[in-house]
Amino acid sequence: MLYYLFEYLEQQFQLPGASLFGFITFRAAVAMILSLLISTIYGKRIIGFLQRQQVGETIRDLGLEGQVEKAGTPTMGGVIIILATLIPVFLLAKLENIYIILLIVTTLWMGAIGFLDDYIKKFKNDKEGLKGKFKVLGQVGLGIIVGATLFFNNDVTIKEKLPIQQQNELRAANPGVQGAKLFKPEEKSTKTTIPFLKDNEFDYSDLITWISPSLEKYAWVVFILVSIFIITAVSNGANLTDGIDGLAAGTSAIIVLTLGIFAWVSSNIVFSDYLDIMYIPRAEEITIYIAAFVGALIGFLWYNTYPAQVFMGDTGSLTIGGIIAVIAIAIRKEWLIPVLCGIFLAENLSVVLQVSYFKYTRKKYGEGRRIFKMSPLHHHYQKSGYHESKIVTRFWIVGILLAIITMVTLKIR
Repeated sequence: MLYYLFEYLEQQFQLPGASLFGFITFRAAVAMILSLLISTIYGKRIIGFLQRQQVGETIRDLGLEGQVEKAGTPTMGGVIIILATLIPVFLLAKLENIYIILLIVTTLWMGAIGFLDDYIKKFKNDKEGLKGKFKVLGQVGLGIIVGATLFFNNDVTIKEKLPIQQQNELRAANPGVQGAKLFKPEEKSTKTTIPFLKDNEFDYSDLITWISPSLEKYAWVVFILVSIFIITAVSNGANLTDGIDGLAAGTSAIIVLTLGIFAWVSSNIVFSDYLDIMYIPRAEEITIYIAAFVGALIGFLWYNTYPAQVFMGDTGSLTIGGIIAVIAIAIRKEWLIPVLCGIFLAENLSVVLQVSYFKYTRKKYGEGRRIFKMSPLHHHYQKSGYHESKIVTRFWIVGILLAIITMVTLKIR
């Protein structure tokens, strides 16, 4: 809203400084500062409110060090992240931008699912919370909305660089030519980016057109199914990672900040030209959302680091995972998720392997055996005697390493 106000003041009155709001970098910086202030200043008040409502964490005795002391710590703190993200976005982003609309819908949709899950746990005295099938149904619903919107909306387009021969001809005719003139016109496409490959673009329609070219009209089905899978996997991964103080919020901040860099270069014609990557028009507004989201996560860490004064609950973890997945799909970097979200992947795999191996050995030997002392993975290290603050710090370090590897894919192909 401030964006539209200052745009009007600039156009009508040439107000000094109003033109700053036309710059993505300025609005992103203000969004991050504002979200940090909201999450730190008003976060304390929200925590106090949750305490008065007796929204405390119920702890199951899993034999983990320091676990009992966490009983009664306010949960549902994901509300802090959601508010601290959305308020700056409403103030500073172009609200008609399709990517911003999708991210707002994602935040409210996943936030509602997580909030309902936490509400059932705390106020209905049901430790299981929302039934798993309803969570999955909600994730599938969001996947359908996101996939269909990105496929059918006319504002979702890409620009690819001209073939090398045409680029050379243009440069020969006009030395120094660069930027938009080296790109094809905007087009609808189901292409995405594959890391570490020289010809690093893949078209989802190829998954069915090899059978018959006439099947290309059904490419939307493939794209929606991919969107459903990614959103479900990443949101569940973030949910499993939220097990010890500061782990999910810190890891997610690293991931989202990296996606912010990709969103910025992918939406900038100069950097897209220099890095020889797909140019995505109108995706620059995602940077505003990401800046607000990173500020909210860091501000939340103020209260969530060991010893935590508040837990995000499913209200936060499901929302975080959903937002990360949608951003990655929107900027066509979803194939980087196994690397960038390696912590989420490891947490997910540890649970899958543990359960599968336990069932297999129980069937074969009559008693279930375990690969890890406990899953998800962070609990294995707790059982091994590591203090949770050391586990979190080392997971953050691994997350930073994975983020650097992800960014290197811009040049290594």
